Amino acid sequence: MPTCLRSRLSVFALAVVVSAATAAPAIAVVDEGHRGLRRTSLAAELDAPRKGERAAEEAVKAVGVPYRWGGESPTSGFDCSGLVRWAYGRVGIDLPHSSYALYGEGRRVVESKMEPGDLLFFEGLGHVGLYLGRGRMVHAPQSGRTVEIVRLDGSNYGSRLIGARRVVPA
Repeated sequence: MPTCLRSRLSVFALAVVVSAATAAPAIAVVDEGHRGLRRTSLAAELDAPRKGERAAEEAVKAVGVPYRWGGESPTSGFDCSGLVRWAYGRVGIDLPHSSYALYGEGRRVVESKMEPGDLLFFEGLGHVGLYLGRGRMVHAPQSGRTVEIVRLDGSNYGSRLIGARRVVPA
């Protein structure tokens, strides 16, 4: 084979490989979760862990908003599960407005592996917050208070923590 033709074939092969590599996010991934087979794009799978972080960032924007039982908006106020629902809704994930129902979402995470955006649950399952990292959480505590950030180890929440759940794929 002439050198010129071999050189052109090499360039063509390289172009095909580069083209295929840049098209990879369009490849479908099959997730065999507990709800059956589901097709998602590779790009969505790669973005999923960031959604937890982004939900936590959204919740932090609500610091100072008054607590209101049943509330799920910054204009009318938040209860604990309403804050979680609103923050995740801002990143495209629909969650229930109930701490008890939220405890059944996603998968369990051990405390040493918690990441920003993980849901934190406390004794009795009547309260939920969003983990921020470095031992902190954002939550809507109770009537008469506002959405706040607290350290788990510097509050009574740390000793009452019973579990964490991750609602986005890792």
